[in-house]
Amino acid sequence: MKDLGALMKQAQAMQEKLQAAQAELARAELEGVSGAGMVRVTLRGDGAMARMAIDDSLLVSGEGELLSDLILAAHADARRKLESRQADVMRDVAGPLAGLPGMPKF
Repeated sequence: MKDLGALMKQAQAMQEKLQAAQAELARAELEGVSGAGMVRVTLRGDGAMARMAIDDSLLVSGEGELLSDLILAAHADARRKLESRQADVMRDVAGPLAGLPGMPKF
């Protein structure tokens, strides 16, 4: 029975770490860039776009397709960074249990 009590304490500690990690991720903002920094997209931890900055030199007639491509590339860059941060944080929470059946994949 003593082992069960220790296991329950570990589960409670992991749940607390998970809640703290979720709060940290909710506050996170990650920036993706493209075009040598001419387009910047910032995503919040929930994946919603928080900001976008576009260099004025791209706001000329005939550059619409290039601008669209740069926005998509900056968003993809921010998304990759966000997913990497989420995986790192969750891997830290799971510790030695990461990868076991029933645990989320990171």
